[in-house]
Amino acid sequence: MSLLGTDTGAVIQDSYGTLYWLVAMGSAASWHLRGTRVLCELIDEATYLGVPPIDWTEPTRRGRTHWRVPLGPDRYLTDTRRLWEALAAADHAELGPRVEGRQLCIRCQLPTDEPVLVGPEGSSLGGAVYACPRHAPEYQRDAVALMVALRRGRDGAGA
Repeated sequence: MSLLGTDTGAVIQDSYGTLYWLVAMGSAASWHLRGTRVLCELIDEATYLGVPPIDWTEPTRRGRTHWRVPLGPDRYLTDTRRLWEALAAADHAELGPRVEGRQLCIRCQLPTDEPVLVGPEGSSLGGAVYACPRHAPEYQRDAVALMVALRRGRDGAGA
């Protein structure tokens, strides 16, 4: 949120700590950011978000869902382009360069469309090692080694 500063619109925070920015309907439908899910209506899926009363600006015993950034006459929707830029910058800072293509997570062994490079090619596990965004924080990453591994993958060079 600090990357947006005063340019943020209203934001809801749920009891799990997840943040929900209000944006114009349909303006974020094509987003592909790791760890980010756009809530929208799909043919086979509906998503509902509980909206707290306007005066719930702090987590309380009644419910921990609250307005992290209160709704107001001058603060409603967040500019979608600015929000995407801020989330992409935070994603890169937290998870490193984006890797294209589906990979298996080394931790949960499930395929992910949002792979995070957590180990270089030629590591003790052999080949480049990926994790899903949920499990990536469990691995220490050497930035230089990861950049070399990522570059090798792009150039098509093998070990």
